[in-house]
Amino acid sequence: MKVLVIGSGGREHSIVAKLASSTKITALYAAPGNGGIADLATCVPIDVTAVDDLVSFAKEEQIDWTFVGPEIPLLAGVVNAFQQAGLHVFGPTKEAALIEGSKNYAKQFMQTHHIPTAASQTFTDTAKAKAYIAEKGAPIVVKADGLAAGKGVVVAQTVEQANEAVESMLVGNQFGQAGSLVVIEDFLDGKEFSLMAFVNGKNVYPLVPARDHKRVYDHDQGPNTGGMGAYAPIPDLQQTVINEAIERILIPAAAGLVDEGRSFTGVLYAGLIETTNGPKVIEFNARFGDPETQVILPLLENDLLQVMQDVTAGKNPLLKWKDAYATGTVIAASGYPGSYQKQLSIPDLSTLPQDVYCIHAGSEKTADGYVSNGGRILFIGAVHQNRSDAVKSVKEGLKTFENNALFHYRTDIGFGE
Repeated sequence: MKVLVIGSGGREHSIVAKLASSTKITALYAAPGNGGIADLATCVPIDVTAVDDLVSFAKEEQIDWTFVGPEIPLLAGVVNAFQQAGLHVFGPTKEAALIEGSKNYAKQFMQTHHIPTAASQTFTDTAKAKAYIAEKGAPIVVKADGLAAGKGVVVAQTVEQANEAVESMLVGNQFGQAGSLVVIEDFLDGKEFSLMAFVNGKNVYPLVPARDHKRVYDHDQGPNTGGMGAYAPIPDLQQTVINEAIERILIPAAAGLVDEGRSFTGVLYAGLIETTNGPKVIEFNARFGDPETQVILPLLENDLLQVMQDVTAGKNPLLKWKDAYATGTVIAASGYPGSYQKQLSIPDLSTLPQDVYCIHAGSEKTADGYVSNGGRILFIGAVHQNRSDAVKSVKEGLKTFENNALFHYRTDIGFGE
């Protein structure tokens, strides 16, 4: 079979790496791909939002299956276009992907379907938003309604910080159209975790939970990023909590989308927090999480192509998981998530330990080696039977980037905190 993966990040490199192990696949393509993906698949220079060009390529190359990685093409309707062209594609339609595309819609959806989440209100008016913040007090959370590459969330510790966030979104246009509407919600205290599932209509097949670290600095300090590292499974997360999240969040969400005429096929992501009143939703995404995918797929024993085929056909994919622990740390450009340089020369990756895997997120391949092409550049990961060995291997791998001022990474990912 010929398979196409749409996207260019670390999530897509992980998907490509998993698909590359399938004995069913004869040709693997990525659009547009990245430097690391180029080592495993044929990269084609088509932008993720060039929907017509992607459909034309899939037809011309007689692609059997397409996996859509990122949220932007999903909301641009790439799945709708592929389906209309009679092509096999794995991912939700733009109607179903709205659960990620609009936080305001997601909040209303959760209220309608009795899915536990923080109380919130949505605003377009700055004065009204500030009055609500004054009434509620801090800490409080301010979110841009639309897509903001993981950076449209401010957890404000003071009323002043919350007001600044509102100003920057509604007045300063920090996130453009995505921030023309802001959702202000209660701060929830607890440990966060990510729970994803393969979904087709009302059928839900949960994955191993993972924990992502959003803050840029050690000990969860500094601004939010797209994610600085992850690990799976989560040692301190009880199975009863996971079961409750599946029963009260994932299954009702899938059923609710069907009821609203937005039936979902693909990967549904629930960003959750474990509170004293049970798990609650922080956000929904309509695709694999990044960087959680980089630690979840290495633990999956199934053939990913077979999983896609089974789920789409309404069959239980009978997911099997390694009895092991995966952890990994993101190598970012110094300055990220603020301003940062691109085209940084990436150190020789052949020096990495053998038991470490390297996923490319923002890289290009040149005649002289790899160079950076984004804020999050690489993901250094390891899988071992126990947590301490996995963490130890990643630490060894990070030595390749030690004392290099061009790069930044956290040193505390994977300890199960």
